[in-house]
Amino acid sequence: MSDIKDKGDSLAIALFSELFMADQLARGRLAKALPKGMELSHFSVLNHLSRTGTERTPAQLARSFHVTRGAMTNTISRLEVAGYVHIRPDWDDARRKFVAISPAGKNARDAALAAIAPILNDAVEAAGMENVRQALPILREIRKRFDLPTTTDEQKR
Repeated sequence: MSDIKDKGDSLAIALFSELFMADQLARGRLAKALPKGMELSHFSVLNHLSRTGTERTPAQLARSFHVTRGAMTNTISRLEVAGYVHIRPDWDDARRKFVAISPAGKNARDAALAAIAPILNDAVEAAGMENVRQALPILREIRKRFDLPTTTDEQKR
């Protein structure tokens, strides 16, 4: 029985070592390809706002990206300074704000996407489209396992 557990442990370690290294390398490569002054976190928020087509509160964005409210406020502030988002008060609750992507933000997101798409497409092509199709459900299942709150601290965010 111990031998099976050891094989399972080494399989898990090998899988997550590959995932972590791929994540690190992809982030580094994509960050270098983004337009000057844009960070990966900026692109991620602009892409999210563009894809959803709705306003979001900073707290909602922080939850979506699994970051602290402070980190998201910093990202949103930088995007606002660049003119990429509009921030408005919640007319029903003055303590809350809403963030929406601006036309300049949509243009910046499109430019960033054009810069990184060849890198992403090349990676998919190298791995093989059918292999990627087969891997996606497995990767989604793994992601879902980590998307579950595990402590009360995580639930508070």
